[in-house]
Amino acid sequence: MAGHSKWAQIKRAKGANDVARGRLFTRLGKEIYIAVKLGGPDVNGNPRLAAAVKKAKEANMPNDNIQRSVKNASGVGSKTHYDGIIYEGYAPGGVAVMVECLTDNKNRTASEVRHAFEKFGGSLGVSGAVAYMFARNNEGEFMPSYFVPLDEEKSKIFEKFLDLLDECSDVQEVYHNAE
Repeated sequence: MAGHSKWAQIKRAKGANDVARGRLFTRLGKEIYIAVKLGGPDVNGNPRLAAAVKKAKEANMPNDNIQRSVKNASGVGSKTHYDGIIYEGYAPGGVAVMVECLTDNKNRTASEVRHAFEKFGGSLGVSGAVAYMFARNNEGEFMPSYFVPLDEEKSKIFEKFLDLLDECSDVQEVYHNAE
């Protein structure tokens, strides 16, 4: 029986890893899609696409998946269309958060992001609510102008909040000013 229990644990762990890997590949595929839409399908002439493909390869995303994302964005095959949306709000502990999403269903994404904020006592704000606290750097990431310190208890709640956002496959990046 002990061997069976061990096998069940391994299967459960593998299943959880497969789900996380699938979410990661979905996010990377969307990054590639947007890069192609914005700058074309030529990796050599599109630095954003080159960076997205490099990131995908570092995550061991299969080449077939990468090529499929490029083809879909080029208009070959899929009719899927993704919109880029940035949600802003305050997380637990008064931390300013910007959530960068790519979605084919804005209502679903808004609901998932709102749920994450509200579940942990945060609040989703209107556009511009926290953006003034961030500036984009040369790679396009949002950098906070100041940081909010969190005690141990608020840190744990904030980590759970980030984990819940990470479960949403439409969330690409989360920027915050938690210290």
